[in-house]
Amino acid sequence: MPSVVGISFRPAGRIYSFDPGDLELKPGSTIVAETARGVEIGFVKQGPKDIPAAQVVAPLKRVLRIANDADQAQLEVNREKADAALALCRERVSARELPMKLLRAEYAFDRSQVTIYFQAEGRIDFRELVKDLAAQLRTRIQLHQVGARDAAKLMGGIGPCGRALCCSTWLIDFEPISMRMAKEQSLFLNPTKFSGVCGKLMCCLRYEYDHYRETKAQMPVLGGDVNTEDGPGRVVGHNVMKNTVIVGLKDGREAEYPAEAIQRPVVRGCSVLQGGKCIGGCSEARDQQAQEPADDPDADAIE
Repeated sequence: MPSVVGISFRPAGRIYSFDPGDLELKPGSTIVAETARGVEIGFVKQGPKDIPAAQVVAPLKRVLRIANDADQAQLEVNREKADAALALCRERVSARELPMKLLRAEYAFDRSQVTIYFQAEGRIDFRELVKDLAAQLRTRIQLHQVGARDAAKLMGGIGPCGRALCCSTWLIDFEPISMRMAKEQSLFLNPTKFSGVCGKLMCCLRYEYDHYRETKAQMPVLGGDVNTEDGPGRVVGHNVMKNTVIVGLKDGREAEYPAEAIQRPVVRGCSVLQGGKCIGGCSEARDQQAQEPADDPDADAIE
């Protein structure tokens, strides 16, 4: 079986498989490798491991060497040149009055290409801009348009939680986020309260979504009649983090009980209780089915 290492070229970038050759590599090593964009400096994220040949995406490129001091010095020079290229591009965009928001410039390690990332509302005709830049930078120019989430990943920042953005520090892929996830977690349905710096729904809405769904499936449904140690009542709320159920009692009080301590009364004609819900054909089952939220095409739309 071939041996591969996982290489990433950004702090929260995708991990690609490379052939380590005879090099002794370990996670954290800085390396120089041949990529589709040319020679690049990357970072070892996963140490050498043997994988079946069928899982190798051919052709498997090789790590050229472990980065030395000269490589690190060239990387710093490239960053300075990238800043200068971005400033030049910003000046030309302003002169041509193009509706573009420039984000970042990156030189390939061998300076054979400079990539400039930008945001725009629609398609931009930047052919004349490319001619302007190529005439002064004397290298291949690539302008890459990105969306709001990718822009936040490139630029970084601080989220509402006070920590560095997940997307710019460790989150590799963006998964679909919907309003349904906010509803399931009993959040106020005000998008401004759980929108990230990119203006889209926060990625962290997905982190606990499965836990909420699985836990709530084992609890009595909202509005369901239950028996407690203090007498019968009706479910008025769930506390998923504490795994408790809030019950409105007959005397008007509300009390919180562990989910496992709640007993659901057996309704005549009720055949089976599954996950705290009746799945029989009695009136209780029909009431529960009426309480289940109908599919809402707008709720599942990605913001």
